[in-house]
Amino acid sequence: MTDALLPAAPQPLEKEGNCYFRKGCNPLAQTGRSKLQNQRAALNQQILKAMRMRTGAENLLKAATNQKVREQVRLELSFLNSDLQMLKEELEGLNISVGVYQNTEEAFTIPLIPLGLKETKDVDFSVALKDFILEHYSEDSYLYEDEIADLMDLRQACRTPSRNEAGVELLLSYFLQLGFVESRFFPPTRQMGILFTWYDSLTGVPVSQQNLLLEKASILFNIGALYTQIGTRCNRQTEAGLESTVDAFQRAAGVLNYLKETFTHTPSYDMSPAMLSVLVKMMLAQAQESTFEKVCLPGLQNEFFLLVKVAQEAAKVGEVYRQLHTAMNQEPVKENIPYSWASLACVKAHHYEALAHYFTATLLIDHQLKPGEDEDHQEKCLSQLYSHMPEGLTPLATLKNVHQRQLLGKSHLCRAVTHHEESMREASLCKKLRNIDVLQEVLSAAHERSQLKYTQLREDDDLLNLTDAPDIVSKTEREVEIIVPQFSKVTVTDFFQKLGPLSVFSANKRWTAPRSIHFTAEEGDLGFTLRGNSPVQVHFLDPYCSAAAAGTKEGDYIVSIQDVDCKWLTLSEVMKMLKSFGQDDIEMKVVSLLDATSTMHSKCATYSVGMQKTYSMICLGIDVDDKTDKTKKVSKKLSFLSWGTNKNRQKSASTLCLPSVGVTMPPVKKKLSSPFSLLNTDSSLY
Repeated sequence: MTDALLPAAPQPLEKEGNCYFRKGCNPLAQTGRSKLQNQRAALNQQILKAMRMRTGAENLLKAATNQKVREQVRLELSFLNSDLQMLKEELEGLNISVGVYQNTEEAFTIPLIPLGLKETKDVDFSVALKDFILEHYSEDSYLYEDEIADLMDLRQACRTPSRNEAGVELLLSYFLQLGFVESRFFPPTRQMGILFTWYDSLTGVPVSQQNLLLEKASILFNIGALYTQIGTRCNRQTEAGLESTVDAFQRAAGVLNYLKETFTHTPSYDMSPAMLSVLVKMMLAQAQESTFEKVCLPGLQNEFFLLVKVAQEAAKVGEVYRQLHTAMNQEPVKENIPYSWASLACVKAHHYEALAHYFTATLLIDHQLKPGEDEDHQEKCLSQLYSHMPEGLTPLATLKNVHQRQLLGKSHLCRAVTHHEESMREASLCKKLRNIDVLQEVLSAAHERSQLKYTQLREDDDLLNLTDAPDIVSKTEREVEIIVPQFSKVTVTDFFQKLGPLSVFSANKRWTAPRSIHFTAEEGDLGFTLRGNSPVQVHFLDPYCSAAAAGTKEGDYIVSIQDVDCKWLTLSEVMKMLKSFGQDDIEMKVVSLLDATSTMHSKCATYSVGMQKTYSMICLGIDVDDKTDKTKKVSKKLSFLSWGTNKNRQKSASTLCLPSVGVTMPPVKKKLSSPFSLLNTDSSLY
């Protein structure tokens, strides 16, 4: 049945004018990633049901006075808590399902951790936006049914973005579109009655809010999560693939860090400042790990200076994972971070510290200072390898003394073996990590290599002669950094630009309903001058002219002339149109600005299971360029279509009555006959 719904071949992007329409992947495609996301959605519903039952049982326990009833309720609570714990462990298993996201060509690399996309419920914008357009803008809401449907279809497409740059652009375009929607329809003094629900990606706990800021923050989180999935999907067996991996994780860190700094008070665990700080550290650690893999990619030659470089690079990776593991075990993130993530961070910290000691041992044991070699350079490299030399040793003397080099090298091998054993022990303690075969293979191979090298050099008196090997100074030629998101790279057209320039026609400004002004130009004189640019204002009005007698006021905005919309026309275009009528009667519609409301957002109540609090959130600041091309006409375009759902074209009845005005019905836009023609059918991306 599913196959019958799929087109025979991938469909290209539809094009109209200069705009390509973005779309999501086919959620019916039974790929590993889609199955994983469907399991996540099902688990979210089970967690929601269990938490509601637990809340009811807790309320019953508070209200009950009968001791027998209280004992039964306590027993039921224990079962519910056990069920929730099992569901949480099952969700953790999805979060550590790294094999689904890894590149299929990788055979012997430690897997990286991607973030899962946050799930959401459907949202119906139609009734609320239609009412607001009629009430606030005094326009007929049926003129904007296509635009509202486009917005809903774009949101639906964002639930299944493709795992590439096109998917990132899809999410970014919706995020930027939300900036326009917020300015157009969400006034700071009232709620719109649209409920947004998003599920925590780590705990499955739902959060519902009548605030667009939750929607914007969740989309930002999914952009960061999508970058992590792109990074894990890159081929880490090639230099270009590793470079793409580093770039993707740096961009993921940038988006999550932007979310942390902008969305200061969050009702969701996975978007709390503490959790986002840990996630940023995790992304940068994985980018640093990929940098080390890039250094080792050409193959390691048994050369002194190269081994010094590789040892310090490995020490750097071990250091960042050690810091990440420490951060994961701090309150309050310790309770909600997946245990398998913290275990993997500890495993990698020990693994890369072991590699650092192994490469150091190799350069000490396998290389001897020969006459004619650059003693000063080798001495400098060896001195920079340690923060301090072992007691009684100097860099140059160690290089020249074969016995000292052997002893120090074997000390490093002992530490390498110890760290390898510790990494394997940590991996064996976590059930999820034990099931990752490639991880077990990599750890075992590295341990056997260090153990074999030490066995070949071991002597009976090593326990007496060997000293503790010093720590290796971490150093890298490429320090990974956060890449700040560049929102300006994605061009978005306001769906509701027909309402007029956003600088004037926005939700935080109020004005009168359009007034019809009938007047004539007396001897070519209109009786007023104009100022401003899109929209044009009446200026220097002659109180005795026919326009003033008809009700025109100074400061009025001209919205139409002879039923021709002129909100986007320039001053010269409006003046030319007015003078073209000569002595004929002119019908002009104007609006007057009433007052300016505060731009501060009010507090809003948040419903989150297990988190009954009220949060105050600041706006996610996106600068919207109001200097749009004023002469550009509104172009008709196709709408966004979604998989498996009926088209969002319901002609929802407005709850407000339409005033009796003479308005010509616009021509109906042609719709696509197939709901699949705009969708990406490359199921390998989803």
